[in-house]
Amino acid sequence: MDFSTADFSAGFPTYETLVAHHPVAVKKRLNALRNLQDEHSALESKFRNEVLELEKKYAKLYEPIYEKRSGIVAGNVEPTAEQTKYKDETVEESSEAPKDDVKGIPRFWLQVLKTHPAISELITTKDEEALEHLTNIKYEFLPNNPGFKLEFYFSPNKFFTNSVLTKTYYLGPSPDLAYGDVIYDKAEGTKIEWKETMDLSVTVEVKKQRHKATNKVRTIKKEIPTPTFFNFFSPPKAPEGDNDDHDVDEMLESDYEIGELIKEKMIPRAVDWFTGKALEYEDGLFDEDDELPEGLEFDDDDDDDNDDDDDDDDADAGAAGEKPECKNQ
Repeated sequence: MDFSTADFSAGFPTYETLVAHHPVAVKKRLNALRNLQDEHSALESKFRNEVLELEKKYAKLYEPIYEKRSGIVAGNVEPTAEQTKYKDETVEESSEAPKDDVKGIPRFWLQVLKTHPAISELITTKDEEALEHLTNIKYEFLPNNPGFKLEFYFSPNKFFTNSVLTKTYYLGPSPDLAYGDVIYDKAEGTKIEWKETMDLSVTVEVKKQRHKATNKVRTIKKEIPTPTFFNFFSPPKAPEGDNDDHDVDEMLESDYEIGELIKEKMIPRAVDWFTGKALEYEDGLFDEDDELPEGLEFDDDDDDDNDDDDDDDDADAGAAGEKPECKNQ
């Protein structure tokens, strides 16, 4: 019997198909390895729990910094002259008359969110006016669950009455510790109290119908769901039981990734997303054909360096009496 390969003819490999062809002695050794793997998983579980506790500890230490940032952004606190100096950079004084009516940093969180393409594509033109009232984003860990909650703070606006919109992600125990202690359970969002006619999540379609018998005309209004960033607070529901739905699973995964992105990257490094500096450390976010956020542009230094190398190669080829390779074929 050939013990070198497993039989995959029955379809996707399983434990049985991968192991069945091995002799008893090998199977016993594999069981020993599986016991060692369980020991590793137990240590890994302990590691993850300690990391989570460390994250919670430092989340508390970050809070005073975030509060100072919030005060400056909202215009409630004016930084001192010393605080406005950053490393060796200086802000050149403008000859224009100062605009005393500019408070804080306008549209700060809107620009932070729009700088990342995954979030920017969720924000419509109509959303922007509402998101201009976004004054802060916070997160906190849940007390009895390894998940987290995002909090979006808004100043009074014409769109909704909520001053805070929240999005909470709950995580549950994983059925297999080897692949993580926790898995996604569910997400819940705040019900947005839209003001009359200002609901950004629907478009109202107005139709007139004439009654055939009475010839009277009546107006019918139909609400049509509309894409909006604020759908983020109405997360998709996970399928119940064993009813797998690939499209819903993709939506759930995307929704959680957005939440993790805001928690792990946008909140801690908000100013770097506002200025675009964070994009320097994010690979694969943009193609050259993509439209960059306002004020940002691709760095062509690498291309220029490559062009210089090509010129040097052509020059060397010419000096040696060789014809340079044509790159337009």
